Amino acid sequence: MYRQKRHTQRTILTAAVAALVPLAAACGTEKAGGGSSSAEPAAPPLTGIRWSVDSVTVDGTTHRAPSDAHVTLDDGGRSEGSYGCNTFSARTDVDGDRIRLSDAMSTEMACDDKPMAFENTLARTLTDGDALKAEVNDDRLTLTTTDGATIRLTRSEDAPLHGTKWTVTTPATDSRAHLTFDKDKGTVSGSLGCNEVNARATVRDGRITLGAPAATRMMCEDSLMAGERTLMKLFDGTVEYRIDHRTLTLTSENGTSVRALAAQ
Repeated sequence: MYRQKRHTQRTILTAAVAALVPLAAACGTEKAGGGSSSAEPAAPPLTGIRWSVDSVTVDGTTHRAPSDAHVTLDDGGRSEGSYGCNTFSARTDVDGDRIRLSDAMSTEMACDDKPMAFENTLARTLTDGDALKAEVNDDRLTLTTTDGATIRLTRSEDAPLHGTKWTVTTPATDSRAHLTFDKDKGTVSGSLGCNEVNARATVRDGRITLGAPAATRMMCEDSLMAGERTLMKLFDGTVEYRIDHRTLTLTSENGTSVRALAAQ
């Protein structure tokens, strides 16, 4: 009788301990104060994004950026961008929210329609090797130097292929040539610089299959007609396309290359 009682007590105790194990594990997921633990939210992306420069503030004075100023930060060791006129690349070191751009190399063009003073200010602030503290808030990025200068940037997306009026810059057509791709109709239409054109356009996997063009037959000055002949080589075939922000590059199988800018 005594042995049977002790055996019954041992069985009850073992069952109680077994029941406590999952309870203890569950309690381990509780934070102090009763809240459930959760993983820390992932830091907003910083690298691999094209950031358009909005302004630079130095010594309390804010300098507005030209529309082409941008930078793409790369955690692979190099970054590139534009000060507004001249393009640059720089060695890049990323450590958490700290970024250091150094050993910058840039072109040395003089652009009459760009504020060169801004270029110098941005270059000094961004790429002089000083550590920059990065703070991302939604689609905005603020870079702050140790002495309080700030660069404010906004995430910029590529212009969509469809629905954008692409103004042809190469070959030169005095900005008269333009193309617009219509997704719903599966067509491309626009101007070759002198004559109007439209054709079927099927977009798939980075390629556009263009049908035979239907175009008007006006005669214009020789410079425009030369550009038209180059553009006509895109049609009735397949072209590769690439969009870099607001620049579209079309390359045909016969080697013809056309560049166009998204209309503002």
